[in-house]
Amino acid sequence: MNAVEKITSHYLADYENTAPVLPGQHLPWLRQLRDEALQRFAQQGFPSPREEEWKYTNVSAIEKKRFSFPVIGDKQALVDDQWLDAYRLTYAWSVVLVDGRFSAQLSSLQGLPDGVILCGMAEALEKYPDRLEARFGRAMVRENHGFIHFTNAWFSDGLYLHIPPRMILDKPVQLLHVVTQPDSLAVTRSLIDAESMAGAEVFETFVGVDGQAYLNASVTEVFVGDNARLDLFKLQCETGKAFHFGGTYVLQESHGRFQHHNFSFGGLLTRNEVHADLGKASECQLNGLYLGTKRQHTDNHTRINHTQPHGISREMYKGILDQRARGVFQGRVVVFEGARKTDSEMNNRNLLLSSDAEADTKPQLEIYNDDVKCSHGVTVGQLDEKSIFYLRSRCIDAETARNMLTFAFANEMVEKLQERSFKSLVQSQLLAHFPQTGIVKEWL
Repeated sequence: MNAVEKITSHYLADYENTAPVLPGQHLPWLRQLRDEALQRFAQQGFPSPREEEWKYTNVSAIEKKRFSFPVIGDKQALVDDQWLDAYRLTYAWSVVLVDGRFSAQLSSLQGLPDGVILCGMAEALEKYPDRLEARFGRAMVRENHGFIHFTNAWFSDGLYLHIPPRMILDKPVQLLHVVTQPDSLAVTRSLIDAESMAGAEVFETFVGVDGQAYLNASVTEVFVGDNARLDLFKLQCETGKAFHFGGTYVLQESHGRFQHHNFSFGGLLTRNEVHADLGKASECQLNGLYLGTKRQHTDNHTRINHTQPHGISREMYKGILDQRARGVFQGRVVVFEGARKTDSEMNNRNLLLSSDAEADTKPQLEIYNDDVKCSHGVTVGQLDEKSIFYLRSRCIDAETARNMLTFAFANEMVEKLQERSFKSLVQSQLLAHFPQTGIVKEWL
């Protein structure tokens, strides 16, 4: 038995017992998708640093843990409305997934406009199989690594959101992932479909109970129709022992606009992927803020494919790393041969608060057309001593001066948020996950 077989054998054996209760087993196309994904995972296993796209991230800790699907029991035991209130948005439709499965009791779906479909993925596979067959996997045709195959084979639920043409949702949608059981798997697959001239804001929040270790693997496909707009926000504030893989894969049609705001504060090892294919004259904006302390490892991997002319993309990711934390940013922009008049900017800024912290940044531009405007910039450094001196000259002690400058660095990304309750939640989680004391929320 080779190394890959040793790693995958546990999951393959567990899959035989789990497969009968996974959703959509009555659908031939989904069974085929799961079978193909299972075979590929059996061959490849989880990604290795030998793969170029994973050279900075070693997932051997996940391989050693041997996570399993949790026993389906009383989901209300550790999670209730009062506990969830700390993470809920004040004015939103909400879909709550507990240990990777939809909870109708904790979700709030009342008052949806006519024509809008919002439900759990398992329910959608029962009610709308033809819609899902037409979309499932189309935004992920370029993806091929172990976590993708693992998620396709094992997903137990997720979110399905369909917005009909010309419908603009007047309330945001929140997808709240909660993991309650130790050493468990929470594997979900979501699909968001905004048709022509539709618009919506979707907020994903990932949390865990207590200090438990678990693996949360979540994939979201996003379809942005002609002249449609979709804003997607992600907050990952899981426990310090959690392992997280989150993939967002976007397919934009002509003049479609997509924004993604990614805040990653929790987890022991985190991999965030945001990959987008842009249509003609479409726009894509990616923003991110990642915070690492102790021995946290956070890997942000983005790819923007300009496949058609006149596309516009903007990208700004910031990282704050302390103690022995490691942050990775791999940003890649590909301008295809026919994508003339492309306008793209990419920036990554990293602040190191410790001599033991590490930032690996790898911006890439692949341009196959001369008639474009593309740029990228990267910085890795420490706090400016002149700025600290300036604050100290205004009767501010050295520790407070450093804290103020650190949070001013993060504030640029927080200030991009317009939804008040989500902005407040991000601020609270940012302060809660940072090790310094004496920080006040009013600084942000």
